[in-house]
Amino acid sequence: MTSTDDIGRQDGGVRRFLADQLRNIAPVFTLLVLVAFFAFASPSFFTVANAMNIASQVSITGIIAVGLTFVILTAEIDLSVAAIANAIGITVAFFTLQPDYVNIANVPLPGVIAVVLTLLSCFAFGCLTAFGVTRIGIPSFIMTLAVMQIANGVSALLVRGQIAYNFPDIVHYLGATSIFGIRWTIIVCLIFLGVAHFVLTYTRFGRYVYMVGGNREAAEYSGVNVRAIIAAVMIISAMCSGVAGMLGVAYFGSAQQNQFDTFLLDAIAAVVVGGTSLFGGRGGIGNTIVGLLVLGVLNNGLDHVQIDSFLKILIRGLILLIALIVNVYAQVLRETGPQTD
Repeated sequence: MTSTDDIGRQDGGVRRFLADQLRNIAPVFTLLVLVAFFAFASPSFFTVANAMNIASQVSITGIIAVGLTFVILTAEIDLSVAAIANAIGITVAFFTLQPDYVNIANVPLPGVIAVVLTLLSCFAFGCLTAFGVTRIGIPSFIMTLAVMQIANGVSALLVRGQIAYNFPDIVHYLGATSIFGIRWTIIVCLIFLGVAHFVLTYTRFGRYVYMVGGNREAAEYSGVNVRAIIAAVMIISAMCSGVAGMLGVAYFGSAQQNQFDTFLLDAIAAVVVGGTSLFGGRGGIGNTIVGLLVLGVLNNGLDHVQIDSFLKILIRGLILLIALIVNVYAQVLRETGPQTD
């Protein structure tokens, strides 16, 4: 005979399962439905060539999303990622000799030096964000909004409305060429995803990231240097954005203002749609990969069925809204779960 307590425990177990797995199940289910629908709607969708095309399309966003995953896992946010990517892409062009018809007063340097200085620039952006958030105490939302404006100002100052076309050879090679039919941007993205997964899953730093996001006060009592962890993830985010910016300008073939504006929403959507909690401490790179695939399949599939471009924007917004609802609902389930006496 089942007692009331047993029924309560069973109900609590179901709620706990939903709270723990809803963020993981919903994105995978969404991905499978999208793939099945577009494969049925368009014969040209479900091919190896198109799969490679989808991977190429999300590769730059994926590198940015890696850094954002670290930030969101600590229950922070970084709104400067797209602006930093844009500024860094322009910076690497600024340090490269441009054609005569490009009317930009720049400082041409040898390729290796140009890349090193550019990487130092995105490191500086990360340090600025980290200092504002951890030392001054500015909320990450406001601080990264300010850094976004600073990065946009750097972009405008360096190119002054012009378009740059030349980049260091290594940047051009990794951003615009392929090896064995696979674009280097895909390979670089996979490396970033793999390293980030290893760090978050198998290192002490990764455990601290989850601890800070899951319960910041408990992490402090456990001896975790919370400010150092938050500073580190902000720098990681800026560095990922910088690398994405350098490869991105080579991928697109030019560097110009506002080139990466749409990447902010895309990167955040990839992390959130994949199931990483906006409240910190839950999710990871596996979720981000699923989120990237959902967005990639959605964007690519809508092109294959030749849907109205304005309706495409609306559908993406609805997908993000649904992901946010699932994210918040999962958090509510966790907070209102069964209480033990």
